[in-house]
Amino acid sequence: MTTNLSSNAEILCKEVRLLLCLWDLGGFEVKKGDLNPRLKRKKETAGDYQNAYTSLAEVGAIAISKNKVSLLKPKGIEVLSEGLRSADFQFNSPIGAKMANTLLKWIREEDTSVMGAVVDSGKLEKSGDGASAPTTNGGITLYDEFKSVALDVYDKLNRDYNLDNLVPIYRIRREIGDRISRSQFNEWLLEMQADDILQLMGGEMPDITSDKREDSITIPGAGLRYYAKRLN
Repeated sequence: MTTNLSSNAEILCKEVRLLLCLWDLGGFEVKKGDLNPRLKRKKETAGDYQNAYTSLAEVGAIAISKNKVSLLKPKGIEVLSEGLRSADFQFNSPIGAKMANTLLKWIREEDTSVMGAVVDSGKLEKSGDGASAPTTNGGITLYDEFKSVALDVYDKLNRDYNLDNLVPIYRIRREIGDRISRSQFNEWLLEMQADDILQLMGGEMPDITSDKREDSITIPGAGLRYYAKRLN
């Protein structure tokens, strides 16, 4: 394919596009058959992205199991953030509305928390470009922290409302609130299931409303899950 970008810049472009689309699709066991059509530009084939898959897997940004791809935390988010901020990254052809909206979604939901390293609430930390960025008050920035908070919320709701170990996911999300973005909540809750900490379950929910459904979670290729059950 003819390109005006250098070889290194073209490789970076493919890696960033792959990570960004993977993140937008939920980041957990996304089928290559769903991911590749989002990546390919005019005259490209899925094979053009094989080197990007390989290099990202080698640095621990993604995991590939059969034909499914998962975004690994925190490395995958770090690589994506660094790639988007790199002077070498650019779109060398017009992009569609879907890619543009995905980039806007990243900026709104993720980039502010990644650009500044958050350590202590209310303090300033140096971001990757040397500028100071304010920390998020009470924000959750690490998977282990999220896991602890989510389990505490689960136990509290289960105990206080006699939920018989089936806690609605929308209630967990609302208890945690804006301490974490919606997409990060989804990804880390799915990671807790992958770690056999929680089982996310479907079934029927009495008095279901559109906002309760929206605040539940969708597993790519598997559908909606309304409840969480603690496994250990």
